[in-house]
Amino acid sequence: MKVLVLNGSPKRDASDTMHITRAFLEGMGEGAQIEAEIIHVIDRHIEFCRGCFACKRNGGRCAQQDDMAEILQRILAVDVLLFNFPLYCYGMPAALKNLIDRTMPLSAMAMQKVGERYEHVGQTDYAHLRYVMICGCGFPNSRHNFEPAVAQFKLMFPNNHTIITVPESPMFNAPEAAPVTAPRLKLVRQAGREYAQTGKISPALLEQLASPMIPEDMYARIANGEAPE
Repeated sequence: MKVLVLNGSPKRDASDTMHITRAFLEGMGEGAQIEAEIIHVIDRHIEFCRGCFACKRNGGRCAQQDDMAEILQRILAVDVLLFNFPLYCYGMPAALKNLIDRTMPLSAMAMQKVGERYEHVGQTDYAHLRYVMICGCGFPNSRHNFEPAVAQFKLMFPNNHTIITVPESPMFNAPEAAPVTAPRLKLVRQAGREYAQTGKISPALLEQLASPMIPEDMYARIANGEAPE
């Protein structure tokens, strides 16, 4: 199983959320044989989409010459596309959103009705792809934080998607928080095993991952520089 990780964090490997993704990949490796590649999007030359739609009229060739053509080939060559990103203003960081904008060459101008909405017809076969979103945030809970990013991901990838959201994610970069982060990463590895073996993660486990690691008020006091009670 081939996995391509698109890391949207400008912190690259030092990203809080990459701790979660690395544990997830470790779990996948325990459940199946995988080949994983990580692209730090911030390091790639990806111009902004001009909205010219040339790619939709000429067989998928973008008018711009940058790294995106190579990245699209890598995307099409894998089985799982994993989006790793921290929550920025209730969405994904700009560099990752820009990359997604530049996937326009995968579809044509023609559209068709699918269910209750219209979608562009693909001019490349990517039906085999499965999509995983791993997103962490610095707030102490998941409520009223992840909803916009989750809704966007579901609309972009309405089929074969799996979404993991984890609050209090800066704790993964704090060695002194290991007594609470280590058990959470163990659950993430379990989720990776489940996903590799079944293509799914149980709702109960996803709910555990989305729960605070320490009480919300305690986390807020620590984040504010106050002594926890």
